[in-house]
Amino acid sequence: MGLLPGTPDMNCQTILVIEDEARIRALLRNVMEDEGYAVLEAENARQAIDIIKTSEVSLITLDIHLGPDDGLELAKDIQRISEAPIIMVTGKDDIIDRVVGLELGADDYITKPFHLREVLARIRTVLRRAEGRVPGYSEAPPDPMPDQADNSAQYSFDGLKAVPDRLELLDRTGAECDLTSGDFKLLSVFLARPKRVLSRDQLMDLTGGHEWSPLDRTIDNQIARLRKKIERDPSDPKLIKTVRGVGYTFTCDVRRVQSSASSVKSA
Repeated sequence: MGLLPGTPDMNCQTILVIEDEARIRALLRNVMEDEGYAVLEAENARQAIDIIKTSEVSLITLDIHLGPDDGLELAKDIQRISEAPIIMVTGKDDIIDRVVGLELGADDYITKPFHLREVLARIRTVLRRAEGRVPGYSEAPPDPMPDQADNSAQYSFDGLKAVPDRLELLDRTGAECDLTSGDFKLLSVFLARPKRVLSRDQLMDLTGGHEWSPLDRTIDNQIARLRKKIERDPSDPKLIKTVRGVGYTFTCDVRRVQSSASSVKSA
């Protein structure tokens, strides 16, 4: 390939720089190596995929405008084979590309022209964030589970009580919450899978929605609406947490009570 450097030090984190301009690659390599990172380089999509398949990469910087290759398409290809976080590199005025990149799951972006200190700061931040990600997550279908909460049971969580067979949610004072059928369907999916990370694709499938696309805000809007009705402070959600670059997780303990029995089970 011609761009692969020597074998990186396995004791340091390795960053893959995907950039078609040799001058910018060299600039990024120098500043990253000065900070103790090992650096691999690729100037096109083919080289990038080959490196990712054969090397342990901690983080990727990806120029959206990658010569004849489409950086956004490459990002999707990368995510099929790697969990390494991606920092998109965009032009100053590439607002649409930036938004689409983040919706595709990029962890951050840097705009050209950039300051090297900003690049390093963003790399350190994304690497720290990646260390806290839920281990072992993949886009594989979840284990066989009910699509929604069991209609014969009642569920309690954070002082609220859900009664699926009546599409009813009682708030912390015992009053009925004003949930639409769509709100309740989404809540039921979370109640059946507490503390599991669910992607937007999975949420769309499990709620019976249409196929999700990167510009589709349906799930995000439904999440925002549901948060307003169940969170103690919707501006600082604790029950439905965003997992950056992946989707959402319901963090609360859920207790399930069978309507025909007095026993209580933890979901």
